[in-house]
Order: sequence, then C-alpha cells, then structure tokens
Amino acid sequence: MASLNLSCSVASSSSSSSSASSMVRAPALSLSSSKPSVFPARSFPGFHRRSSYPRIYALSSNDIKVGTNLVVDGAPWRVIEFLHVKPGKGAAFVRTKMRNYVTGNTVEKTFRAGSSIDEANISKETKQFTYKDAAQFVFMDLTTYEEIRLNESEVGDKTKWLKEGMDCNVLFWNGKVIDFDLPITVKLKVVDVDPGLKGDTAQGGSKPAKLDTGAVVNVPLFVNIGDEILVDTRTGQYMSRA
Repeated sequence: MASLNLSCSVASSSSSSSSASSMVRAPALSLSSSKPSVFPARSFPGFHRRSSYPRIYALSSNDIKVGTNLVVDGAPWRVIEFLHVKPGKGAAFVRTKMRNYVTGNTVEKTFRAGSSIDEANISKETKQFTYKDAAQFVFMDLTTYEEIRLNESEVGDKTKWLKEGMDCNVLFWNGKVIDFDLPITVKLKVVDVDPGLKGDTAQGGSKPAKLDTGAVVNVPLFVNIGDEILVDTRTGQYMSRA
C-alpha cells in the first residue's frame, strides 16, 4: 500500500508540475493573423500596374546581334546592324549601327570585344489600334480595356500602314511606352490606281497605287481599284493580292 501511495503521489506531483508549466509557458508569437487587414487589397478594372524599377542585365559585346536591345548613355537602343572585326594588329571590336527607341535617331557605335554592356529590359504587350482621336492614336488592351495614346510624332511613318482593328506590339521600357511594332504583313485596299490593261501580267511592269491608309506603293499592272493587296510593312513593298 505504501508503494501504491508513493506512485500516486509521484504521478500527482508530475501532473501538477506539468499543469503549472503549461500555465507559465508564454504563447508563441505568430507572424500571420487570421483577422482581415484594415486596408484590404483592391483591384480596379482597367488598371495595369508596371514596375517603375527596370531590371538591368549585363551581356558581353560578343553576344551582340541584330535585334539586341542595349542601354547606352541612359537610353534604350536597338541594334540594326553589327560586324565583329578582328584586325591583324590591335584588339578586336564590334561595330554596330543602332536606333534610339525614343528619338528614332540612328548612330554607329563601336564596342571593345568582350566588354560588358547593359541590356535594355524591353517588354511587349499586344494592343489593338482602335481609332484616331484628333492628333492622337488610341491603342486598347482588349483584356483590361486600358487605353494608350500616342501622338503623331511618336507614330511617325508607321501611320501609313495603320488600320482600325489592327493588333500591334507596344514596347515598354522603365514603365513607359517607347515604340510599337506593326504586323509584318498587312492587308490594304487599293483606292486609286491607273486601270489595268488586258493582257497585263505580274512580269509586265508596275505602277503606283494609293491605298486606303494613304500609303502609295508600286503594284503590278493588273491591279485595279478595289483590289486588296498584301504589303510588307518593313520594306513598304507589294507582296501579292490578298
């Protein structure tokens, strides 16, 4: 009996000690709260947030090719021509021709072979050219309905290929629009051209034709008013009848 009482006493003591310990122990701190935030996140239709802090990547001048985007003197440039030169004497270098995205200026610049250059982090988003509002061209994101407006000076010569409903790639750098790319091939309608003669063929010469955007291109002699043609926007040349 003494043994049994002793065991019970020990168990009781252990239980009391455990209870006291659980009462003294401080609750663990939690970094997450189940309560809702006082200022919950909200979403706004048509609002598209872009980071104002551009990511900067470094590349070697040896990696330069046509289409490479670079940051030079704090501005974004696109390489349109390049040539790797290794002279008999002296260090190798890369000769480039670049176009400034913002100003449209074209310059030639030489980089030492193997030198480090900042790559411009340029993003593309598909927008539809919806209409022209006075001197502004309006592009819309068909998902968010966000509008982007470009002035005539920003659109430049590309206006002669633009038609309402055309999808274009708008280019962003540092959260700002710097340019846009037209589709490579566009379908346009001939609104004014000298009439074709019977027997004219594709190899029989060409004539100027005015299109519904105002552009003028040389077309084969058999093309007539009302015909739809395909044009390469990079060269402005006739490709074929649509």
